[in-house]
Amino acid sequence: MEVGGQNHIEVRVPRPVQVWRGLLNWVSFIVEIVVQVLKDTPSLISYVVGLSSSNQRSLLAASSSSSPAFKPLPVAELPLQDSSFSVYNRVCDGDNDDHDRKLEKLTVVLDLDETLICAYETSSLPASIRTQAVDAGLNWFELECLSSEDPEGNRKVNYVTVFERPGLLEFLRQLHEFADIVLFTAGLEGYASPLVDKIDVEKRFILRFYRPSTVSTEYREHVKDLSCLSKDLCRTVIVDNNPFSFLLQPLNGIPCIPFSAGQPHDNQLLEVTLPLLKHLALQKDIRPTLYERFRMPEWFQMHGIPASGLTV
Repeated sequence: MEVGGQNHIEVRVPRPVQVWRGLLNWVSFIVEIVVQVLKDTPSLISYVVGLSSSNQRSLLAASSSSSPAFKPLPVAELPLQDSSFSVYNRVCDGDNDDHDRKLEKLTVVLDLDETLICAYETSSLPASIRTQAVDAGLNWFELECLSSEDPEGNRKVNYVTVFERPGLLEFLRQLHEFADIVLFTAGLEGYASPLVDKIDVEKRFILRFYRPSTVSTEYREHVKDLSCLSKDLCRTVIVDNNPFSFLLQPLNGIPCIPFSAGQPHDNQLLEVTLPLLKHLALQKDIRPTLYERFRMPEWFQMHGIPASGLTV
């Protein structure tokens, strides 16, 4: 239109274009906000993995290049309440002796149920479990044993079906070459003794301890106190599927994966436990190595047992 004799052109932007520009501006603004938030927030994958790690309470170790099943357990978030876990300052009896003298034999304490074997009351064992285990080649046998006495002093005869952990006999044979082997079970002697006679025909166990040898603590029953073996535990290690069994000596324990008849291809004894024990046999004090591998004192604290409840 004309104003003051001059022609002025007024350009009008189509309304749809204005709408799109507005939308683009809002989208750009929102994207900037999201980017800023993500810079300070863990990724979803990291968050999920973090939850998985923090909630993990089992001792099943993840694989690693140097030792497949013995990755150290996560360290407790709470600081240790006691400085007694400074294992590197510990002194073994005889440390001042000649360092070139030959190391004494390693003492290896082995649990029985779910560590070396698994046993089921024969009458209650599902046929499918038995068939699966036998078809997979697990060694097994049936056993007659005595239960504990009833109030009248009578004992009942029980029949159990026992499955040997794969590689058990070879594990004991090789272990016997460089270690003294001790059996320590929370099972009753009437049950465990005839069972061990079956798997230890060569008499490789130098000592056997049963339930009466366990102790009660404020936190758990049937704890295996290794001090019954020696005052100096620098070269004593216990392998047990129940870590609470060795809560009195957390630096001497190897927590192993529990064994059942549903795991016919288990390889823990020969491929995981034995190589670690061979490595420990070369150490003057096995505790620093086991502490680095498993961080058991911290694990016990995560499960409600304070440092004051542990002895190292």
